[in-house]
Amino acid sequence: MTDELPPAANRIANDHPAVWAAYSELGRTVAENGPLDEQSRRLVKLALAIATGSEGATHSHARRALAEGIDPEALRHVALLAIPTAGFPAAVAGLTWVEDMLEPRE
Repeated sequence: MTDELPPAANRIANDHPAVWAAYSELGRTVAENGPLDEQSRRLVKLALAIATGSEGATHSHARRALAEGIDPEALRHVALLAIPTAGFPAAVAGLTWVEDMLEPRE
């Protein structure tokens, strides 16, 4: 489908294009049906990825946030905001995953 997708998602997109199309459309529809701007949506998605403990999603949303021009300090702040809700270990893991995406750029 695209080189921009992680390998597992790319495999699903190639092997099950109808499922991938429906999934992609759902994401677009949800994004467009609320008051949050694009940057806010990206930071919320990053926070959700950290809170659910998804390294791959955290990498993906951090990488996209940087490509969209979001300040690296905002990404770090999102990870730190996870401390009271998701717990210190989850926040530290999330911050580590965010830093993975920042190191090549800084």
